[in-house]
Amino acid sequence: MHNVQTAERTQAAALDPAKINECVTRAVVDLSAGYGGVMISLGNRLGLYKAMAGAGPLSSREIARRAGCAERYVREWLNAQVAGGYVLFHAISETYELTPEQAFVLADEDSPAFIPNGWSTVASMWSDETKAVEAFRTGKGIAWGDHDGRLFCGVAAFYRNAYRGSLVQEWLPALDGVVERLEAGAVVADIGCGQGHSTTLMAESFPASRFYGFDTHPGSIAEAERIAAAAGVAARTRFATARAADYPGTGYDLICFFDCLHDMGDPLSAARHAAEALAPGGTVMLVEPFANDRVEDNISPVARLYYSASTTICCAHAISEGGHLVLGAQAGEARLADVFRKAGFTRFRRAAETPFNLVLEARL
Repeated sequence: MHNVQTAERTQAAALDPAKINECVTRAVVDLSAGYGGVMISLGNRLGLYKAMAGAGPLSSREIARRAGCAERYVREWLNAQVAGGYVLFHAISETYELTPEQAFVLADEDSPAFIPNGWSTVASMWSDETKAVEAFRTGKGIAWGDHDGRLFCGVAAFYRNAYRGSLVQEWLPALDGVVERLEAGAVVADIGCGQGHSTTLMAESFPASRFYGFDTHPGSIAEAERIAAAAGVAARTRFATARAADYPGTGYDLICFFDCLHDMGDPLSAARHAAEALAPGGTVMLVEPFANDRVEDNISPVARLYYSASTTICCAHAISEGGHLVLGAQAGEARLADVFRKAGFTRFRRAAETPFNLVLEARL
């Protein structure tokens, strides 16, 4: 017993208290962020942010009245928002204020910076934790459709705003000659289209073109059809359940992969099929999570977010499809270029980038 205690004291003496404190501080910050994410999701679902947007300083009672909620709960929620830096507190008047910038991030559902829907994905990851544990221990995959339902709406809503802010305005114009082709009347395939937000956005902007969305998840395809109909573009869009390596049709002027190639169990087969389905002079638009090519260059909050989601969602789905090549959400441009070169593409370049995405162009 004496030897054990002596060993423990020796080990403790060898530890750096400053480094321990640094690690604990980081962990507490992350734990606080996890709690805070629940508060952000509640604020979104209950309309609390919207009740405050553009209204200036308000009392907790007034905010509760506007949102139709109980004041005591709202007051505690508001104080959590103040502590987290998401809401201002005016001590003299005991009022709370959502600034225009905070409203842009938290209350405007059409803003490209709107963040609350991202927490639905986190909620799904927690809900599926037992499945993830089993996958780690067995090496088996988890198919996209086997996840908690909040994953589908969370991912779709999160990416919808990013696409709405950049796809038509910045990304398509960065591709050589693609906008001109779309304006004249092109045939477009959106592979792994999910709930079809990207397909619908392009159809709204280019009425002379026709758009086809393909995905393996039937529930997402049904929602894509509803979204396209609501936007008034159902006549120029078609959605079907199909895999990336065998969807129907040829002669596509543009084939798009929006944040999905890294999820596929055989991305090389998907790239080869795209090569076969392209029209002469056609283009593949590959949008992937932003990543540098080396792990040591991917140390950031965004990279951590993507690696984490990739662990339980992206890699898990790729493995469920056979896992011939599990790219992961931080594949990087070099690995992606290698896939397309092996598929027969001779031109591959980075057309644009954002802090969250790489926009890549491939041609035969």
